[in-house]
Amino acid sequence: MLTRWNTWSDFEDMFSAMNQLRAYMDRVFSDGWGSRPWEARVLPVLGSTWPRANVLDKGSAITLTAEVPGLSDKDVNVSLNQDVLTLAGERKTDGPKGYSTHRQERPEVKFSRSFTLPCRVNPDSASATVKNGILTVTIEKAAEAKPRQISVKAS
Repeated sequence: MLTRWNTWSDFEDMFSAMNQLRAYMDRVFSDGWGSRPWEARVLPVLGSTWPRANVLDKGSAITLTAEVPGLSDKDVNVSLNQDVLTLAGERKTDGPKGYSTHRQERPEVKFSRSFTLPCRVNPDSASATVKNGILTVTIEKAAEAKPRQISVKAS
C-alpha cells in the first residue's frame, strides 16, 4: 500500500509552531500596550554582528572604524596580536541613581570581535580614539607591506 506524502502539511505544521512561539513571546514579554519590546532586544541580535565596522587600506596604514554608540574610551579595549585586531568591551545601561526603569529598549551589550588584517602591521604605531560614538583605530603597515614606487630608467 502506498501512502501519499503531502509536503504542504509539513510546512503548515512548521508555520503553526512558529506562530505559537511568537504568540507566546508576545504574552510573556508584552508591555501591556500592544507593542513587542522583545523584538527590539532579540531579533536584531540574532542575525547581526556588533559593533558594525569598516576596515580600510590607506596605502601606508590600515584604519578600522566601528560604531560604538554610548561607549567611552574606558568601555572599549583594543588589542593587536600579530595581524589580528580585537575589539572588546561592554555597554551597561545603568539609570541615574534614584530612578527606576520604566522601559528599556537599549540592552546591555558585552562584545568581542576580531579582525584579521590584510597585511603585516607595525604594532608600535597603533592608535585608537572614540569620538561621537565612532571608534577609529589606525595602524601603520610594516615596512615590507607598504607600497613602493619603483623608478623606471631608460636603457
